[in-house]
Amino acid sequence: MVMRLRKSYDDRVILGVCGGIAEYYNVSSFLVRILFIILPISLVAYVIMGLLLPDY
Repeated sequence: MVMRLRKSYDDRVILGVCGGIAEYYNVSSFLVRILFIILPISLVAYVIMGLLLPDY
């Protein structure tokens, strides 16, 4: 089965982008959220990914 990057349905806080990335790479969603807070371009990337990634 091919894993595809999608927004998470179960692990969502706002749009499910961080939860989807965490499921895809099999890491903690907390770690992904911390990285999105620390990185300076992350807000723009989050909004773009929230619009482009398919739902679960």
